[in-house]
Formats: sequence, structure tokens, C-alpha cells
Amino acid sequence: MDRGFLKVVRLWLHGFRRIATNRKGLCPTRRNYNFRENSTIALNHQGLTKGLDETQVKLLEEVCILIDDKDTRIGAATKKTCHLMENINKGMLHRAFSVFLFNTKGELLLQQRSAAKITFPEHFTNTCCSHPLDVPSEIEEEDATGVKRAAQRKLQHELGIPPEQIPVDEFQYLTRIQYKSDNVPFDGKWGEHEIDYILFIQKDVHLDINPNEVISYRYLGPHDLRTFVESSEHNGIYITPWFRLIVDNFLYKWWRHLDSLQQFQDGKIHKML
Repeated sequence: MDRGFLKVVRLWLHGFRRIATNRKGLCPTRRNYNFRENSTIALNHQGLTKGLDETQVKLLEEVCILIDDKDTRIGAATKKTCHLMENINKGMLHRAFSVFLFNTKGELLLQQRSAAKITFPEHFTNTCCSHPLDVPSEIEEEDATGVKRAAQRKLQHELGIPPEQIPVDEFQYLTRIQYKSDNVPFDGKWGEHEIDYILFIQKDVHLDINPNEVISYRYLGPHDLRTFVESSEHNGIYITPWFRLIVDNFLYKWWRHLDSLQQFQDGKIHKML
């Protein structure tokens, strides 16, 4: 393995131990670690993306937000770096979100990820799942505003939903989950390790699907979703691991209270590892 890459990983792991109080003892200070690939690392990893969809490979250059297990921002890394199992297995963790969009009939919009996706291709999942980027508008943490802006951006990118139909201030941030998973189909290369912000919004929206992101979609009520998920394995249908965790542990109780979701805004990080 490239010595420079090993050095970067050691520095990143050391970063978790560098959170300390300042000289006055009044507030924490921390070093930020940024992992944009240098030319040597990029060359060594070139084979990882050979044969993959060009558009999706380009998206691997986006820069995600690195965090510790308390969701404290500690730096940044490319989407590619964040999703390599060799880094995940050393503890690398990034910020993400999952949107659950319901229409006014109370049905949940599901999407099926396209075959072009590098992780979890052709899996069914909640309305939209992605990452806030390491840019000023999406790192704002008060009321999860940066995450909500990222959700609005990705709902337009993946599903063609006009931003004016999903105002940032109408997303409701409920809680967070931390999970980790190898890619499916298993390839030993890619995976996920995220703290995932759960966002709900209820709107009737216009869809203009991006086929590079989404292969199909459907609206389901709670009974139909339960049947769909429970029969998925028998029917050869793949469900993303984060969506299954949320369905099995939280979704239905939240769904019954779309008009009073404030009771579920707990500020917690649910460890589901």
C-alpha cells in the first residue's frame, strides 16, 4: 500500500484524539483533516472505478463531511474516499441524510436506485439518500439547515422535484442513526459508514426522474410497504440496509403521526452497528 496513503490514514485516526479544550478551558478546539486524493493515491485506486458508469464516477469527486461518532465535523474527504471499505474499516465516518417524502394522501415515495449506482445498485429505498457536501451552505448545523439544503438539492437532482415545491424550512429533522454496511452485491471494495439524518416532508410534488440515478419509483401506504418489505427476499427485491433498519425500528410509529412529528425530534444518534 502507498506509504503516503498510510500516513494520511494514521493522521486521520489520530485526529479523533486531538479534540481538547483551549487555554481558557471554555470551548473545544479541533484540527480539521482534509482528504482530497493526491495524484499517487488516485493512480493506485484507478482500477477501482474501471468499467463503472462515467457519470457516477465523476460524482465520486464530490467532497463529503467527515465526522466523529458524536457527529462533530473533523474534516472532509471525497465521496470515493469515504466509501472505500479500506477506510471504513479503519473508522472513517461521514455525514448523510435520508428523506421520507409523503404525499397528501399519506403515501411514502420510494425509489429504486439505478443499475449505474456504484453502491447498492437496483435497491429499493426511501425517497432520497445522499450526503451534505463540505461547502458553506451545507455545513450549517443549526436546526440541521445544511443537511436540509442538501436534501433539497438532491431531490431535484435525482427526482426532478422543483426546489420551490420542497422549501428547506418545511423539512422536519427527527433523529440520526449510525450504521455500517458492505456493498451489495458484495465486492470487497465499497460500502457505507454514516451518521444519517432522518428528514420528513409531506408534499404533493412533480417528478422528472433522472434515469442515471433512479430506475423506478412508487408510492405506498403503510400496509403495502410492510408487505413489500417482508416479501422482498422471496421476490428477489433488494432493500438498502439503512432503509430496512429504519423500517424495522422506527418508520411505522412515525408514519402514524405525520401531523405531530415534533414528539420524535430527540436529537439522538441511534447506534445501529
